[in-house]
Amino acid sequence: MTGVLPVALEDATKALQALLLTGKEYVCVMQLHGSVSSEVVQQVLSEFVGEIYQRPPLRSSVKRRIRTRWLYRISFLEMQENNVLFSVGCQAGTYIRKLCHDIGEALGCGAHMRELRRVRTGPFTEEKLSTLYDLADAYAVWAEKGDEFLLRKLISPMEFGLSLLPKIYIRDSAVDAICHGANLAIPGIVKVETEIKSGDIVAVFTQKGEAIALAKALLSTEGILDLDHGLATKTERVIMSPGVYPRMWRSRPKSPR
Repeated sequence: MTGVLPVALEDATKALQALLLTGKEYVCVMQLHGSVSSEVVQQVLSEFVGEIYQRPPLRSSVKRRIRTRWLYRISFLEMQENNVLFSVGCQAGTYIRKLCHDIGEALGCGAHMRELRRVRTGPFTEEKLSTLYDLADAYAVWAEKGDEFLLRKLISPMEFGLSLLPKIYIRDSAVDAICHGANLAIPGIVKVETEIKSGDIVAVFTQKGEAIALAKALLSTEGILDLDHGLATKTERVIMSPGVYPRMWRSRPKSPR
């Protein structure tokens, strides 16, 4: 497989968990094991759009039990002899190799994945694709001339990797508590993005747009807006180091023995 592979540096590795949850897009070459017309192929491909059932292949890192995944779209691109070129936008965790096998079963002739290219992972697309050679050249320019322009062109801030997650913006006075692993209480919230559902993974940001943590929503957007107290999120992964913002909270006094 070729294509987009996000790589994180230093503390940005803490945000990679978010990319595991984001949608992917692929361009695939599927080889059919028999002769089928392009019209039939297009019809069968359209039938796979929506929720599908998949059992992970033998060579996978997860348990081989049936699970559901969403295919947001499948686009037939072209067909030459028994080779079908199509693109697919799908939920994270979808196995395209298994998808090709299942399409072959539906066609009645069998099929397998011949080539695969990932063209999008979350907000990262081929338009922003760079190679390690590009990075090495940019680093050499910085090391020799102190010019950061090429490095900054290649390396995105980690907040970009979180751009597709629902976001909650909090008061400066609540930041350091979250950095120490505290859960987020409703009074600390300044702004909430719409369409947050209970159980969603959300990104917690400062008012300046700095990433603080990944958290699990305990309430929906409506629930957060309707209440004036209680917990809104459970902190799952702290991204910002403590001490960046001043400490505005007190430790609980130790109870006497």
